[in-house]
Amino acid sequence: MIPPRHRVHPRFVIWRTLQTLISAVVVLTPLGLAWLFFDAARPWIGPIWLLLALSHLIGTTVTPAWRYHVHRWEATDDAVYALEGWLTRTWQVVPISRIQSIDTEIGPLQNLLGLATIKVTTASSEGTISIAGLDVATAEATADRLRQVTAATPGDAT
Repeated sequence: MIPPRHRVHPRFVIWRTLQTLISAVVVLTPLGLAWLFFDAARPWIGPIWLLLALSHLIGTTVTPAWRYHVHRWEATDDAVYALEGWLTRTWQVVPISRIQSIDTEIGPLQNLLGLATIKVTTASSEGTISIAGLDVATAEATADRLRQVTAATPGDAT
């Protein structure tokens, strides 16, 4: 199988790094404060804090670049394709005739970086494809094109 040909935008790496850094602050700060002020909790908070700090360090330095390297997407007149994964790769294909909705999402960090996510949904319980980390203009153009192709494609979307 040939992988989809489009990469997500390079700012995807910055976005995922910022997400992990924010998570690190939210998780590690309260645990660090608890370790600092509650002597009785130090024996069990210290190891937990270290494991979480290591996890966030890996999540900040390795994961975003690796995900950027792996994630691919493509939207044709026949289907929407997405390839993603961290330890295992997930290949998803949604035929145009099965698409029920096409949404564009822009979270606060994505907005700051000029990125967006396209969500393509079908009636299937596993039928949602999310393509995160696209440039806003690319996401909007792709979503509009998919809406036009979907409207012109016969099918029952079930």
